[in-house]
Amino acid sequence: MSSVLYDAQGPRAKQRNILYTVLFVLCAAAVVWWVYDGLAEKHQLDWIKWKPFFTSPQPWETYIWPGLQNTLKAAFFALIIALPLGALFGIGRLSDHRWVRMPAGIVVELFRAIPVLILMIIANAVYAEYTTIDTDVRPLYAVVTGLVLYNFSVLAEIVRAGIETLPKGQAEAAKALGMRKSQIMLSVLLPQAVTAMLPAIVSQLVVIVKDTALGGAMMTFPELLASVRPMSANYGANTIACFTIVALIFLVLNFALTSFARWLERWLRRNKKGKGAAPGGAPETIGTPSLVVDDGRAA
Repeated sequence: MSSVLYDAQGPRAKQRNILYTVLFVLCAAAVVWWVYDGLAEKHQLDWIKWKPFFTSPQPWETYIWPGLQNTLKAAFFALIIALPLGALFGIGRLSDHRWVRMPAGIVVELFRAIPVLILMIIANAVYAEYTTIDTDVRPLYAVVTGLVLYNFSVLAEIVRAGIETLPKGQAEAAKALGMRKSQIMLSVLLPQAVTAMLPAIVSQLVVIVKDTALGGAMMTFPELLASVRPMSANYGANTIACFTIVALIFLVLNFALTSFARWLERWLRRNKKGKGAAPGGAPETIGTPSLVVDDGRAA
């Protein structure tokens, strides 16, 4: 069977593909065996290395749970600060006024171009030099600040792109009804762009959760990944076991976030469809019942 992208494979091509597949599987199996043999030789797969996580609550209560709490705390504060800032600067980039659009664009592009780790280090230095924040909580402030400065710029681009994907007829019809620009943005464009932006916003939340580990690596922030070092030292250098458990926790946490985002997106779409039709069967737009999307004219 032919495809738009490529022609149907001939007998020789099929044989080559089968050969390449077999070679790839053999190479992958060899790499897996090499890794397994190396870990077994260093006794990293011995039951005694993994036993504390399955037989005692101590590693969970002493190391993992406090680290997970700090990770979630930093991610939560970063998100609730970065999200409104991102919405504000994303809308600012769409402003008709150049004196608003240009500074917003410069700020967004500046912080989006700087690595988040550098922002954390700069924030930590600024807090140490110019504030009286206690050294025990200063790493949390620095991590949250770095995450906010980087992620609000990314969220601003997500907001801008989400609004620009909407049909122009929405704004034109709202103008025809005499709505002000602020009313159009808050009552017409933003509510409809939420569904389109939701997957990208949650993907950025996953990035925020993972980037908290940078604070643990560079500024002694006691987040989840930073708990590996003291935990491994306390339980007989079981580094592989500790990293595996922490990686699984990150995996479950991020999978839960993405699953919730998919459910919320489906729920919003169903809710929108359920409210999208007037009793008489005429199409209706959420929040703007007299707007017609097709040609942008008021009904």
